Amino acid sequence: MDIRPNPIPWRALLAALLLLPALALAKRTDYDVDYIVRFLPADGQADVSVRLTPGTGEVREMRLRMPADRYSQVRGDGKVTRKGDTITWVPPKGEPARLRYRYAINHQRRDGGYDARITDDWVIARGDDLVPSATVRATKGADSRARLRFLLPKGWTNVDTPFVRSKDGKSFVVVNPERSFDRPVGWMVAGAVGTRREFFDQMEVSVGGPKGDVIRRNDMLAFFNALVPEFERAYGELPSKLLIVSAGDPMWRGGLSGPRSLFLHADRPLISENGTSTLVHELTHVITRVRGADGDDWIAESLAEFYSIELLRRASLLSDARADKAQEWMANHGRKVATLTSDRSHGPRTARGVQLLRELDAEIRKGTKGKRSLDDVVRALIPLREVSREDLREQAEKALGRPSRVLDTPLLD
Repeated sequence: MDIRPNPIPWRALLAALLLLPALALAKRTDYDVDYIVRFLPADGQADVSVRLTPGTGEVREMRLRMPADRYSQVRGDGKVTRKGDTITWVPPKGEPARLRYRYAINHQRRDGGYDARITDDWVIARGDDLVPSATVRATKGADSRARLRFLLPKGWTNVDTPFVRSKDGKSFVVVNPERSFDRPVGWMVAGAVGTRREFFDQMEVSVGGPKGDVIRRNDMLAFFNALVPEFERAYGELPSKLLIVSAGDPMWRGGLSGPRSLFLHADRPLISENGTSTLVHELTHVITRVRGADGDDWIAESLAEFYSIELLRRASLLSDARADKAQEWMANHGRKVATLTSDRSHGPRTARGVQLLRELDAEIRKGTKGKRSLDDVVRALIPLREVSREDLREQAEKALGRPSRVLDTPLLD
């Protein structure tokens, strides 16, 4: 019997050794970004600090959109200049640097309701505003590792964001796989707020809002027990965390979606009298992130409204008869619409789009003998993000195996 050891596979070993530096490089963090937010209720502001720590790479320049009426006292290490609404920051090379500014939080919409507000007891705001959009010039190939930390006023006991907490619980891990510079975006709530959370497979759902406001935290979480499987079947992979922020007056009396988060006024019903759901509508925006291209806003809005009925039906939160009545209401509401072309779709136009999508779903199901549906089209559109009617036609054709007759309509001329 031959008991000699097997010969060492030198080529495989050499290939593995050569691969190790590449793997290390893939895991390496090139520079750190630390966001620190300190809320100042008496001033109606937040004091925000952005600290950059170079590693193997670094940020060379940041240009941030910061209108002077909302962002003040902008200062930092290196060179900071303002031109109109744009702040340009050039950090000193090769060393840690910090940019600081004040952000005025309170903001009212045209109807008078607030979509951002700070009181003595709590704050609701968007991270997109706390840290405004930025054009970042960094070392070629550099990536960031970002953390978000809050310094809360005395008596404020809670804070939540669309991001998961770090292992030590002292900060939030800010990750945006689509960009090399990670920025904290989405809705945030802090202060004397109550929060309820549940875990559904790999997704955390958190519902938070000011204590004292009548917020249906447990009702919403119960909704998710039925809806999460339907979201996954319709849209595919779900985010690791969803945050729902809610409050009563004087906050805006509607729903507003954001990255991995949404705001819903406390008085909004989970299911409206016409059979639709603002919660499911906004969650469709949050999960799919589909938006309409120029002239095609109806695609995003009608998809959200279609699924606000359809997913309730699939989850048995609406009976088939009740869902049919909701669709009949949509058909009647949009009956006078002659074109879907618009940069802003709402009301009758969105309702007419819902009916077009319902007809398209029926066409695909019939044409494929039930093997495919509008769900397949939506999953193909999600990676595109900005969707046009041409994209919709293309993906419908792929699902059907032929051009859609439903989409050959004067509504889309």
